[in-house]
Amino acid sequence: MGDAAAGVLTISVLVAALALARAPLGDHIARTLTSGEHLAVERPLYRLVGVDPDADQRWPVYARSVLAFSLVSLLFLYAFQRLQHVLPLSLGLEGVEAPTAWNTAVSFVTNTNWQSYSGESTLGHLVQASGLAVQNFVSAAVGIAVCVALVRGFARSRTDRIGNFWVDLMRICLRVLLPLATVGAVVLLLGGVVQNLSGPTSVTTVAGGTQTITGGPVASQEVIKELGTNGGGFFNANSAHPFEGPTAWVSLFQVFLILVIPFALPRTFGRLVDDKRQGVAITAVMGGIWLMMLTAAVWAQQAAGGAVPRAVGAAREGTEVRFGDVMTSVFGASTTATSTGAVNSMHDSATPAGGGVYLLNMMLGEVAPGGVGSGLYGMLVLAVIAVFLAGLMVGRTPEYLGKKIGRREVTLVALYVLTMPTVLLVGAAITAGVPALREASLANSGPHGLSEILYAYTSTSNNNGSAFAGFGAATTYQNTALGLAMALGRFVPMMFVIALAGTLAQQAPVPASAGTLPTHGPVFAVLLVFVVFVVAGLTFFPALALGPIAEALS
Repeated sequence: MGDAAAGVLTISVLVAALALARAPLGDHIARTLTSGEHLAVERPLYRLVGVDPDADQRWPVYARSVLAFSLVSLLFLYAFQRLQHVLPLSLGLEGVEAPTAWNTAVSFVTNTNWQSYSGESTLGHLVQASGLAVQNFVSAAVGIAVCVALVRGFARSRTDRIGNFWVDLMRICLRVLLPLATVGAVVLLLGGVVQNLSGPTSVTTVAGGTQTITGGPVASQEVIKELGTNGGGFFNANSAHPFEGPTAWVSLFQVFLILVIPFALPRTFGRLVDDKRQGVAITAVMGGIWLMMLTAAVWAQQAAGGAVPRAVGAAREGTEVRFGDVMTSVFGASTTATSTGAVNSMHDSATPAGGGVYLLNMMLGEVAPGGVGSGLYGMLVLAVIAVFLAGLMVGRTPEYLGKKIGRREVTLVALYVLTMPTVLLVGAAITAGVPALREASLANSGPHGLSEILYAYTSTSNNNGSAFAGFGAATTYQNTALGLAMALGRFVPMMFVIALAGTLAQQAPVPASAGTLPTHGPVFAVLLVFVVFVVAGLTFFPALALGPIAEALS
C-alpha cells in the first residue's frame, strides 16, 4: 500500500471512529449535566466543599467559583512542587525552583501544560501522578463547565441562574472523564505504554554506552493528558517517547482521545438547546476546518520543503520516522487544533510551511474543534459574531437561538475576541524588541527566530502547550511572562463567556420571524467558517508574513 493510500485509510479510520463516538458520548454528557440525581459518592464531597448541589448560581457567583477553585489549585500545585524533596516517591529529586514551579502550576491549572523542564529529571512520581495528573482532570472539567454555563444561557430565559459550578465540576470529573480515562488507560497499557513506580535504571546500549531510563505511572497520566486536551508529557520527548507512544496504532488512538470530547460536545449543545440541527452545524464547521488544516499540514510536510531538501531527506527532519509523514501531520494538526500540547515530533523541525500551519491552527482560537469546552464556547462566541455581521450586511435580525444580540452581548464578545491577540502580540513584541531577551531566548535569528517567539506566545495565550524547541523558555523572565500569558489567556476570556451566559439567560426568547437568519443550514455554516478565518487572518497575517511565510518563501 502506497503512502497516500495509507494516509487516506488512517484519516478515514479516525473520522469513522469519531463519528461513531459523537452521538453516544454527546448524549451521555447531556444526561450527566441535566440529571436531577446525585451519586452517593458525590454527596459527601458537596458537604466537604460546603455547597448546596440543588442551588443554581448567578453568573457572578459562578465566575467567582471558577476563579477560587483555580487559585486554590494553583497554590496547591506550586507548593507540591516546591516541597517535592520531602515527599515520598521523589526519586531523590530536589524541590522545583520558584520560577519553574510557578510556570508549571499555572500551566497545568489553565489546561495549557506548557513545560519548560524535562519531566523525568525534574519531577518525582508523586508530583506527576497526584499533582499534574489530577490537574489534567479538573482543568479539563473547568473548561467543559464554563462551556455548559454558556449553553444554559442560550437555553434558559428570564432567569439570572446559569447552573452550579461545583456540581458541573464534580459530575464531569466523576461521570465523564474518570470512566473514559479508566478504559483508555487499559487500552494504552495493552498497547505498550508503561505503568509502574520504577526509578531511574542504568542500561547498556547496543553501542556499548550507558543510558538512564526512568519508568513511572505513565499510562494513567497519558490518557487524561490526551482526553482532557492537556498535553503535558511524562517525559521530555512527550508522545515521541516509546514509553508514551510505542506504536503507530497507539499514536492514532491518542489522536482519537484528543478529538473525541471536543467533537462530541456540539451534540451535547444540540441536546441542551433542544435543536440537534444546531449541533450538527457546529460539528460540520469544526470538522471542515480541521480537515482543511490537516490537509494543509500533510501537504506542507510532504511537498513544501522544496526539491533539494526532499531529495537529501532534510525535509523529513521533523517527521516521527516510526510513523511517517501522515501520522506525524495528523498528530500535529490535531494537537494544535485543540488546546493539547502533546507532540509526537518536534514542531520546530517541521518545514516552514508546516510550522506555519500549526501556528495558524492555534491563532484561529483553537475552535476546530478546540479544547474540551473551550473549543465549543469559542465557536459559539464566533457564531454570535457571524449572526451580528449577517444582520449588518443583509438586514437580518441579529438573533442566535432565540436571543437578541445587542450592545451588551457584542461588547462582551468583542472583549473575548481581543483578549488572546492582545496577550499574544504584546508578549511576543516585548521578547522580539528587547535585545537581551532575544539573545537569552532564541536559538535562531531571522524569520525562524520570530516564528519561535510567535509560537511560544501563541501556544501559551491559547492554552495549547506545544513549543518550538529552539525557544529558550527556562529563564526567569520567560517562566514568569509565559505564566502570565497562560493565566490571562485562560481566565479573562472565561469571565467574558460567563458574563455573556448570564446576560443571555436573563432575556426572554424572541420568536423566529422572516428576518431571522437560520443558523442550522449550510449558508450559516459557510459564513461561520468565513468569520473564523477572517478574525484570525486580519489579526495575525502581518506577523505570519514576517515569520513562517517569509521563511517558506526564502
